[in-house]
Amino acid sequence: MERRAAGERRFDLKGEHDLVTETDRASERLIVDRLRTAYPTHAIVAEEGGEAAAGSSDYRWYVDPLDGTTNFAHGFPVFNVSIGLAKAGEVIAGVIADPTRDEIFTAEAGAGAFLNGRRIHVSKVASINDSLAGTGFPSRKRHQNVNVHFYYQLAMMSHGVRRAGAAAIDLAYVACGRLDLFWEFTLNPWDMAAGALMVREAGGVVSDMHGGPFHLRVPHVLADNGLLHEETLAIFGEVFAGKQHTPLPEVQVGQA
Repeated sequence: MERRAAGERRFDLKGEHDLVTETDRASERLIVDRLRTAYPTHAIVAEEGGEAAAGSSDYRWYVDPLDGTTNFAHGFPVFNVSIGLAKAGEVIAGVIADPTRDEIFTAEAGAGAFLNGRRIHVSKVASINDSLAGTGFPSRKRHQNVNVHFYYQLAMMSHGVRRAGAAAIDLAYVACGRLDLFWEFTLNPWDMAAGALMVREAGGVVSDMHGGPFHLRVPHVLADNGLLHEETLAIFGEVFAGKQHTPLPEVQVGQA
């Protein structure tokens, strides 16, 4: 069903709340066509088109043609294009392009992470109390998502938690020190491939929210500057166990 959003951008609904625009489709067609021309034997996993493979190559591209579609459809200027390349399951290269700020983040395994050609590094913040965090919530079934409990604890303990609506940008911002940590549940491989590599190449740490090894099919991800990793995992462990480091406030009817 076609709808109209702010700025006269048209979009369709893939689900109850999951938007897709013609720009998503056009961007994906362009990227996939270029990749197929340059690397005809490589597999390509793209958000809108699923997976297409040719031959038996160990190489696989992960393409998010427009990360932050809801933002784009409403004219909110936080969106990007994210592309990661994996070899035998390990991401070896990635790029995140932010057209609204003319910023291109790049990373290559073993060669570092860069913003517009200049090397970037994670922050040196060593305490959650001094940190700025980022997270995200799913487009669908937000009322069933447990992340609000994690969000509240980190929001109360840190300088704040930002929810920009584009996971790849959040990961890039951890890599360059604009955010000190980022976590989220149920991301897709194309959401994380490039950004997770950038965080690691910028000196940070990426794992699941229990501290387990990161891979592109993890149910949840934590990326930070390394200095905050153990403290964050301890807080998350409390929340997973049903404990509250900072109790939730009581709601009083009629309270201003």
